[in-house]
Formats: sequence, C-alpha cells, structure tokens
Amino acid sequence: MAELETRELEYFLGVADELHFGRAAARLSIAQPALSKAIQRIETRLGVPLFIRSSRHVELTPAGQALQEHGRHALNAVSAAVQSARRAGDPSGHLRLVLKPGGDAGLLSTILAEYAHQHDARRVDILFSGPADRVDFLRDGRADVGLLYVPFDDLDGLDHETLHAEDRVVVVPSGHRLARRASVRRSDLEGETLPRWRGVPGGDGTGPEVADVIQLLHMITANRMIGVLPRSLVEPVPAGLVCVPVTDAPPSRLVLAWNEQDRRPMVASFVAAALRSRLSGEDGEGRGVRNDDG
Repeated sequence: MAELETRELEYFLGVADELHFGRAAARLSIAQPALSKAIQRIETRLGVPLFIRSSRHVELTPAGQALQEHGRHALNAVSAAVQSARRAGDPSGHLRLVLKPGGDAGLLSTILAEYAHQHDARRVDILFSGPADRVDFLRDGRADVGLLYVPFDDLDGLDHETLHAEDRVVVVPSGHRLARRASVRRSDLEGETLPRWRGVPGGDGTGPEVADVIQLLHMITANRMIGVLPRSLVEPVPAGLVCVPVTDAPPSRLVLAWNEQDRRPMVASFVAAALRSRLSGEDGEGRGVRNDDG
C-alpha cells in the first residue's frame, strides 16, 4: 500500500496551492530542485501524475485535485491529534473557544457563566478569527470549540449543536430605496452592490472586499454597498443605517461546533454547559431554539 509522510503531503500541498514551484519552495523553505525531486518521488510512489507542467504553467491533474482535497484533511487530522494529545496530557490546560468578533448573538457571557459552575471547568481562552477561518481552527486543533454561523460556515468534519436561530436582514443607508420597506425578498436586491468577503471564495458579491462586519458597516454608511447579515450582528443598529428583514432568506443558525473526532471530557463538559444555557434562554427570553439536527 502506497503511503505518504506528512512532510511529503506538506510539500505537495504547497505546490498545489501556489501552482508554482518557485513560490512553493520559498513558502516551504526548501530549495526548488529538492522540492521538484520530492514531488517526482511522490508521483512515482503513487503511480499517477499529480501535476501537468510546462515552462510557463503548472496545473493539477484529477489525481492531484483528489490528493489536494483529502491530503489537506489528513494533515488537519494529524495536527488535531497532536494538539489533542498534548492537551490531554496537561490537566491544567485551558479550553480554547474561537469566534469572530461580535459573533456570539449575545450568548457568550451566559455560556461562560454556566460553564464556570462545572466542577471540572477550566479557564477559557477566547480566540478571534477572520471572516472565514473558524472551521480551520477546529479542524487543525488550534481551538477546541467554536461558535459558527450556518449556512455560512462549512460543518464538514465537525459535530455541532444549534444554540440560536435568527432571521437575516439587509443593512442599507437610511436614504436607500429599500430603507422604508417593512420587508424585502432576495429578488429586491438584484442590481445592488454586495460585499466580497475576504477569504470566502465563490461568493456573489461584486463590491469591494471586506474583512469583517465593522468594515462592512462603514462601507454601507459610505453608500458603497449594502449587506445581508444575521440580525444579531448589527444590534444595536448604527446611526444612519436601517435593517430590513429578508423574508425568503434561510434563517441563520449560531452553532457550537467541535472536531467530530474529539471525545475529550473537557469538550463534552463545555458543550453540556452551552446546551443548559440555551435551555435557560428558552425558558427566559425565548431566544434559543431546539436543536433538531443532531
């Protein structure tokens, strides 16, 4: 059975990402001839070509595309396993929670307070991510649990529990043509300039690139674009802006997620506390929703 070492996978993924041996070699801190020979050894061992090479162009073959997808998952799994082993051997280790700034729907303090009552509670380190890399934190072991938004974040390889569901709103300047509407449909947004989120490929936006909600709201205030967001991300609504419900947009769900291979008691304890805080919210403010998907 053909097998690859993790270092070889890193070499392959470096070239697959860059599609340029020189740039990949610089990124990997390896000489370009050595990198070329390493890729040739991998192809020989697997018995298939991974790249189509020419003097001006490098592209992945179908076999290379398959290895890129599954190889990245494999490296993430190895990294997560190493991180988990180190933390399992440290009974005083902290629990790391990743979220985007402001991306907790106002629930974080309640969750942390509930978790603090656990007899085995640990210190919780809060990690702030970019607009699209929270999932990577969980897959490669940099974080233990994370607050993600569905359908925006990809839950492949993750277990999760829904904590909160809410409608989505279009955010527009107060003088915009839609600002006085009680509600809109997605068809009403045709022709409008929407943002391109940094690090999120394949989006529908045609406007300037934005890195976070704060930057987006500044651009909307400047009449450069409009945006569609979960309602909680724009509460309180900044002066000069208006939020209008988008009636046919699927609801946004805030979920607590963790690596599906992670069975550590520390993670299970935090998940249990988060679910208790959700039930408390249902009894009190009524903001939480019952999780029907797992």
